[in-house]
Amino acid sequence: MKIPFSYVFRNLWTRKLTTILTAAGMGLVVFVFAAVLMLDAGLKKTMVGTGSFDNVVMIRKGSETEIQSSVSRDQASLVESMPTIARGADGKPVVSKESLILISLTKKGQARGSNIVTRGISPIGLTMRPQAKIIRGRLFREGASEVIVGRNVNEQFDGAEIGQSLRFAGRDWLIVGIFDAQKSAFDSEVWGDVEQLMQSFRRVTFSSVIAKLSQSEGFDQLVAAVDDDIRLNLQVKREQIFYEDQSRALSTFITILGTVLSVIFSLGAMIGAAITMYSAVATRTGEIGTLRALGFRRPSILAAFLIESLLLALVGGFAGLFFATFLQAITISTLNIQSFSQLAFSFVLTPKIVIQTVLFSLLMGFIGGFLPAIKAARMKIVDSLRAA
Repeated sequence: MKIPFSYVFRNLWTRKLTTILTAAGMGLVVFVFAAVLMLDAGLKKTMVGTGSFDNVVMIRKGSETEIQSSVSRDQASLVESMPTIARGADGKPVVSKESLILISLTKKGQARGSNIVTRGISPIGLTMRPQAKIIRGRLFREGASEVIVGRNVNEQFDGAEIGQSLRFAGRDWLIVGIFDAQKSAFDSEVWGDVEQLMQSFRRVTFSSVIAKLSQSEGFDQLVAAVDDDIRLNLQVKREQIFYEDQSRALSTFITILGTVLSVIFSLGAMIGAAITMYSAVATRTGEIGTLRALGFRRPSILAAFLIESLLLALVGGFAGLFFATFLQAITISTLNIQSFSQLAFSFVLTPKIVIQTVLFSLLMGFIGGFLPAIKAARMKIVDSLRAA
């Protein structure tokens, strides 16, 4: 005979305090586990969302980031002449020659400065990033000491409002606009006219060349053409892949740190669940004997106690997941290991994370309840009734 599910549920309901405390411990572990996954997912979404599939990034071979790269004007001109590059309505190549420089800005409420990416860009570079929209003010004028700042820079740093000026490279740069790049890495940057920024920082080469493909399937052809031209010492990546690679080091760090913390906390939670279930077995010895005397077999007893532990874990899992959803309202800022600049991103909850979190909580419940369930199933009828 099988033990009714209502019996299992009633036992949990009878021991309300123990159930709540054990579920709360598991819920805390699940919260930490879900937070780590959401943090990693938010980072990847921010970086991948920075790029466009039809855009390619070209930087010097051997460089890992645009900050380290150097592309000469002659090389940029050769890229513009390639047949696989898209042309605009005016017949000009859709290519943005860009320069990246790190500047230091002071965060609100802090005394120390933080590195911020300042991107020298041309107006066509803005059109190549459709996710970036001016939400207040206007675009900078070519040839002027004007900049626009990303939404995160505007919200998190002092002196980053429209009408204020940023002082760097021996100049005052007037902020004329604020742009929103839909929670991509561009939100943590300052943009200005590429020629003015290069002149101020005494740069003679660009950091990267961003080009739009005339046809998406022309990527391999472009890579082959660049590799075959001995005048070009450049590596080519799709923009999405390029920015995904930029997040790999930080993503690995977050994953390793989160996994270690989750394992440590989960051991405590599983021990707590095991103690709870062992206590349940000890206090229900006579009840177990009665069930066996009524004809319930050992596998039914085992299943009943195991299901009880899994339900306990499931309650904690859903509680931890529920509170983890509120993390999506938080934006955090950290150091991008690749570029040594500030990067702001949010927690992101995905269906995959929900499934992983629920399975993780069930695993804790199974491990924590398996041995107590085995003990309950192995009890002999006579010994159980005598102990009662």
